[in-house]
Formats: sequence, C-alpha cells, structure tokens
Amino acid sequence: MSDSGNDTDEPLSPDELGPRLMEVFDLVGPLYRRVQREVERGEAVEGLSVGVRAVLDLLRRHGPMTVPQMGRAQAISRQFVQRMVNDATARDLVESTPNPAHRRSSLIRLTDGGRAAITAVVAREHAVLREVGGDLTDADLRACVHVLTRMLALFDTVEVDGPPPRPVRATPP
Repeated sequence: MSDSGNDTDEPLSPDELGPRLMEVFDLVGPLYRRVQREVERGEAVEGLSVGVRAVLDLLRRHGPMTVPQMGRAQAISRQFVQRMVNDATARDLVESTPNPAHRRSSLIRLTDGGRAAITAVVAREHAVLREVGGDLTDADLRACVHVLTRMLALFDTVEVDGPPPRPVRATPP
C-alpha cells in the first residue's frame, strides 16, 4: 500500500477514504483469482471444483442451508449454487432434506463423505496459509476483517440473481 502520510488512528475523510479503499480493491481482485487458481490446483487432489468447495465449506461452517441462503451468503446466483449442489449431490457429498420452514426449498446438508472431503480441503488450505509468515498480529487481522466487512456491506444491496444493470450513457458535452 502507498503511504498517505496519515498514519494515525483518526478516521479518514471521505476524500481520503475512497482512494485508500481502492488500494484494497486493487489487492483483493488478484488475491482472489490467485487463491481460486490454487484451489483449482488442489482439485486434482481432492476432486472438488471451486464452486463445490464453496458449497461444502458453507455447510461445514453454518450447517444445513437452502440454495437461496447459500447464494445470498456468497453473493452468487441461485442457479450457479444449484448447479454446484447438483454436482455435489451426484458425488454423494451433500443431500437434500425437508425444510420445516419452507416446503418448496429443501435444506442441503453434508453427508459423511462431504464432511470428510471438505475437512481434507480445509486442512490442506490451512497448511498453505501457515506459510504466510511475517509479523502479522491478531490486531492486524481483526482490522483487515473489519475493513473488508465494511466494504462488503457497502455493496450489500447489489442483486446477484437479476440481470446486470444497463450501462449509464454519458451525455455529450
């Protein structure tokens, strides 16, 4: 990150905040794509696509969920989640169970095989992440999570299942 010269604990002004948050976006995109490629490399070992891995991990962390709940949690379309659930079901990694809260939207839960598969993936990923090293502190990581959570909340209303917005045409000068 660049040094803005404002190395204090005081909140940044909106004019300073925007460019500093763009520095975060500039790092998050490449980081996400590199992590995704690493997960895909692991697919040869565990046999899980990035999408199926995401579904299994959500279920590992949160317990049984509906497809729409998973889509909202990951900000991806229900259709994509459904395809990943179908793939995982075909491999006996997840199963559908009745949802007492909603007859038409089943709960998806891990099978024993699914739990074993995601446990192995997470263990491999944790081993890789231990190699980050450096002098990162718990406070550093809490601050990082805090910033990313605030940035995510800013875009909380972005619809992931609808059509993309129409481009805004600039009026000629």
